Amino acid sequence: MAEFTLKIDGMHCGSCVRRVSQALAATPGVVVNEVRVGAARLTAAEEPAPVELAIAALAKAGYTAHLES
Repeated sequence: MAEFTLKIDGMHCGSCVRRVSQALAATPGVVVNEVRVGAARLTAAEEPAPVELAIAALAKAGYTAHLES
């Protein structure tokens, strides 16, 4: 399994963290390790699809995300 961190724009409060957590929990192939304001640390069972799926799920929830370097 590969671990990655997404930087999430627009996540400012506890409600945002909950919404992001729910969106990522529903993403197949992704295990959420930690969500904190501004970022999420995730583990992907497969690559690269789960990263793309996680970013798409967050976009659908109203957030912009990209891989943190």
